[in-house]
Amino acid sequence: MKTYYTLRQAVSPRETKGMDTAALRENFLIQTVFQPDEIQLCYTQFDRYIAGGAMPVHEILNLVTIPPLKVEYFLKRRELGIINIGGTGTVTADGVAYELQYKEALYLGKGTQEVTFASNQAETPAKFYLNSAPAHQLYPSKKVTRAQAEIVELGSLETANKRTINKLLVAGVIQTCQLQMGMTELQTGSVWNTMPAHTHDRRMEVYLYFEVPANQAVCHFMGEPQETRHIWMQNEQAVISPPWSIHAGSGTSNYTFIWGMAGENLDYGDMDVCPIPDLR
Repeated sequence: MKTYYTLRQAVSPRETKGMDTAALRENFLIQTVFQPDEIQLCYTQFDRYIAGGAMPVHEILNLVTIPPLKVEYFLKRRELGIINIGGTGTVTADGVAYELQYKEALYLGKGTQEVTFASNQAETPAKFYLNSAPAHQLYPSKKVTRAQAEIVELGSLETANKRTINKLLVAGVIQTCQLQMGMTELQTGSVWNTMPAHTHDRRMEVYLYFEVPANQAVCHFMGEPQETRHIWMQNEQAVISPPWSIHAGSGTSNYTFIWGMAGENLDYGDMDVCPIPDLR
């Protein structure tokens, strides 16, 4: 068996207030995203989102359905976003091959039946980060390079949050049902992401932190604005953010993270900002 999955139930703010460190990590941290020659998936009941990774090294990996979906193939009623954070690799979808280099993205629409993942070189394997959400109609599959992304520059060095936002699989770049994905790169000397923090009741989100240097870490902040919690995270780990929760982080070095989200609104700016002095 090359596909492994875990299930996470949705939890309320009231439950989260009483969680210790171990419980927070059990419910929200996706500790293992990439394993050689395996597909790792985490299915959360928040918007029925799936996040995970495919890391082909010596084998070609097939995206197969998992029991909770109760369908014949994975994308029968879903769409899939893929961003490669490893060596060059190839995703083949219903016979069409898409080569993805580092930090390039691919969208696969509902109804795609056969999906495989392969690395061009075993010495530098691809690491395909996967996000999937339920889909109501078919939109065409499409590769998105970094040159095709919508770029936004935010923050400043003075507030240690100078960052470049690469909107890859979002409205205006590509059509999707509800899935949106992008990548935020922090400049040297900046450590804070998504600050001021915000919530968005109409969408949930998952962050994948990567390019975290050896012996460094990221402290991810979550919870209601007046009742925040934190989770310490290592390189290439992901974290689930409920709609009621803030999602921000600060690292002991600069880093990069991929954000993926789903819900009832494709407006990227649909968020409720939490003023920094009001956070508790």
